[in-house]
Amino acid sequence: MEMLGVRDLRIDPARGEESAPEGLAPDGLVQALAAHKAREVEARSGPGDVIIAADTVVWHGGRVYGKPKDEAEAAEMLRALSGDTHEVFTGVCVIRDGKALSRAVRSVVRFRPLSDSEIAAYIATGEPMDKAGAYGAQGKAALFVESITGDFFNVMGLPLCTLGRMLHEQGVELL
Repeated sequence: MEMLGVRDLRIDPARGEESAPEGLAPDGLVQALAAHKAREVEARSGPGDVIIAADTVVWHGGRVYGKPKDEAEAAEMLRALSGDTHEVFTGVCVIRDGKALSRAVRSVVRFRPLSDSEIAAYIATGEPMDKAGAYGAQGKAALFVESITGDFFNVMGLPLCTLGRMLHEQGVELL
């Protein structure tokens, strides 16, 4: 095992188009998207590099909610989630020396009922525009979340406990 220090950290995000096969269940979809990102970064990485990629979607009413394309779609998403529960799925892929591990994590989130004025005010902050489901539980939308069942960090987009286990399996110790 080795110790991964901050000095070893390099951020090199995926730049390509997110794509996955059609018809996948949410857990399979996020795993495919994360693996796609990880493989893209792996192509320009060096020996011994550890690649971590993740992708998150919200699942509600048989529909995947990714990042909204505009404010109208953000409002539509938030109205759909208002006063109801939904699932958040994050796929994580860790690659080291050609060995890839992939996992999906699911959490259930319950929103309190939201008024149209609250939705409009939240959208005006700009926060929902780069978030799956048009909200960030770690930001201003924390005011909407009545409960979370499962991994809180999964709802933020990176299930840290699962990631730690995956890194351990790849021979990387964080502590």
